[in-house]
Amino acid sequence: MNRLRKEFEVFRSCSRSMQILMVSNMMYALVLPVIEIFVAAYVMRNSRAVAKVVTYQLSIYAATPLAFYINGKLLGRIGAKHLYAAGMLLSGVAMMLMMQLSILTPIGVATSGFTMGLATGLFWANRGFLALTATEDSNRNYYYGIENFVATLAAVAVPASIGWFISGTTLYGWLGGIPNRAYHIVAMVVFGLTILAAGILERGTFRNPKHTRFVYFRFHRLWWRMLELALLKGLAQGYIVTAPAMLIMLLVGQEGTLGATQAIGGVFTACIMYTVGRIAAPKHRIIVFSAALLLFFLGAIANTLLFNAVGVLIFIACLLLAKPLLDLAYYPIQLQVIDVVSRLEERNEYAYIFNHEFGLFTGRCLGCGLFLAIAYGWSGNAALKYALPVIALLQLLSIRVAGQIFRGLAAAGTTSTAASFTGLTSEA
Repeated sequence: MNRLRKEFEVFRSCSRSMQILMVSNMMYALVLPVIEIFVAAYVMRNSRAVAKVVTYQLSIYAATPLAFYINGKLLGRIGAKHLYAAGMLLSGVAMMLMMQLSILTPIGVATSGFTMGLATGLFWANRGFLALTATEDSNRNYYYGIENFVATLAAVAVPASIGWFISGTTLYGWLGGIPNRAYHIVAMVVFGLTILAAGILERGTFRNPKHTRFVYFRFHRLWWRMLELALLKGLAQGYIVTAPAMLIMLLVGQEGTLGATQAIGGVFTACIMYTVGRIAAPKHRIIVFSAALLLFFLGAIANTLLFNAVGVLIFIACLLLAKPLLDLAYYPIQLQVIDVVSRLEERNEYAYIFNHEFGLFTGRCLGCGLFLAIAYGWSGNAALKYALPVIALLQLLSIRVAGQIFRGLAAAGTTSTAASFTGLTSEA
């Protein structure tokens, strides 16, 4: 109990803005697994086409930069927390609209994906900005450690619960034995959670950027390195979101297996996320980052060599640990670079958040383009088998780029020397 009380005191010592943002994100963490996993499973169930799943994901990514641009125009006139809450609500609405499609045509799938992309674009644009303003470099490992701790637990509990519920419609005849009815109920619950998360967020007070120019084409060389890192990260984003659902539906089983598989190692991973975020210093980010990329590569190789149920389980076990570790290291690096470059160039921080999205978008297009080229030119199975290791191998280049970024930060005299987060923060 003393240990728990101590950890709670660390949380209480954070600024009020940071506390509210973390609680709101914890609530919304229950929604993200549904949007990321079961929408892809819904498309796969009703179309049986791997290419349509990737088309849906690519449509999301196509709309996201547009949403970032619209958000930039609105910031300064509308508070960032209001736009963030709107993004949460719209993602729930977009999911409910997706479930209303009776026939999943390519155009219908692409339109639904584009709508979801607008919603999630608003969400992520403001999530990044609020995290930047509510945290400092010394406590960002802790912030993202908490965020990934909760997200990992949600990635275990939510898929397992929903997978059991959807499978029960077939196994036990619930809801007339029609799985799509279960999907519709899940969509309504998700919408309710988005309302709750948005309501919590509205209680916070956050700094808003000035309404100034945010579109630039010339940047400091340190920012160009950050864009290289974003491109490499974007290469795998589509796979990280959709590959587990497609591989399990293809090689393992139905949604019940999907949920149960996500639970493998989940609690262990969540504990690692909290521990790493709690004790790791900024100087340890490159180690965490490298470990995550190597895990993803090993999982992709195992899936390709085996390409059966065992290979899928190994891949997802590696991914379950690699994805949150990667995020825990990547986002603090991104925010630290924004802190430094925005001061050097005297620009609005949102200009870099907006531009960063185009680095991710370029990587997503290249990654999904490779997948679609193999899927249409060869087969969907071949794409799932061979595209993953190629992307994972390319992502290992990120280790070198991250090292260059850290050297650039050190040259600017900005690398934090803090050993760990002590819980002492100031109001952003």
